[in-house]
Amino acid sequence: MFAYYLHDLDPFIFRLWGNIGPRWYGMAYVLAFACGFWLLRVLAKRGYTQLRMEQVGDFITWAAVFGVMLGGRLGYVLFYRPEMLRDPLSIVRVWEGGMSSHGGMIGLIVFTYWYAWRHQLSWTNLGDNLVVVAPIGLFFGRCANFINGELYGRLTNVSWAMLFPKELLESANAAEADRAVQAAQQINPSLTTPDAVVNALHSDPRIREVIRPILTPRHPSQIYEALLEGVLLFLILWFVRTRTRQPDGVLTGLFFVCYAVFRIVVEYFREPDASLIAGFTRGQFFSFFLIVIGLAFIIAGKIRKRHAAAH
Repeated sequence: MFAYYLHDLDPFIFRLWGNIGPRWYGMAYVLAFACGFWLLRVLAKRGYTQLRMEQVGDFITWAAVFGVMLGGRLGYVLFYRPEMLRDPLSIVRVWEGGMSSHGGMIGLIVFTYWYAWRHQLSWTNLGDNLVVVAPIGLFFGRCANFINGELYGRLTNVSWAMLFPKELLESANAAEADRAVQAAQQINPSLTTPDAVVNALHSDPRIREVIRPILTPRHPSQIYEALLEGVLLFLILWFVRTRTRQPDGVLTGLFFVCYAVFRIVVEYFREPDASLIAGFTRGQFFSFFLIVIGLAFIIAGKIRKRHAAAH
């Protein structure tokens, strides 16, 4: 166990004081939107989308606000943490983490439909180009999850397993959390809560060493998701977009199907962050619906055979 990497990355890029300062989680969104803006301009310049070059900035900005941020946050609250509705202020504290990729997709579908209607564009063509750049955002988001040490994997003994101290914050690990607090207090008596212990390990190597034997090795599932839902999915969609000629709507459907399949697979390595539904994790359960939606887009696109943009 002592050979496993103990996750002690600081979620802050730098701290101004206390818990105030820019976080990597926020930087992930900035990088995602910047890359999305650049790639959409590339697609617009090559004639793959009906969006004009000067429209890309407007579209990606509002897609980020109303699609990703609002949809992702509301999806997280409704799908995973409905108890947050009892404390409405907790919903707006997005800097604490908590976004749903499924909610973000629903938000983007609704926003893209409205934007296409407002500007008299093809909804499916707009969606086809948006989903090509979407995996970039998923990649940065999963990297941020890893830096935060959240959404970690299930217990394992593979050689690349890692130790995630945030497991001590879960109610199911109360006994381990008590042991960690007692061990940490031998070094620093002021560490009276699991949260204080987790925060202290970033700056005190002695705390890292005493809690290391208490933690359990887990799959770094955030990295699995970043590679599958981010890198591999982007490469697939970019190839299909730039090397083949598909009717509008097909790429949107391909995105939903591939993302859902990748998510279902990775969920077998990821620790469930909510109660199961019919034996499946929430991520797997919602992904089944994405497969149906994706197939519907592909079939409709093949039947209609519309190509709104000149290649």
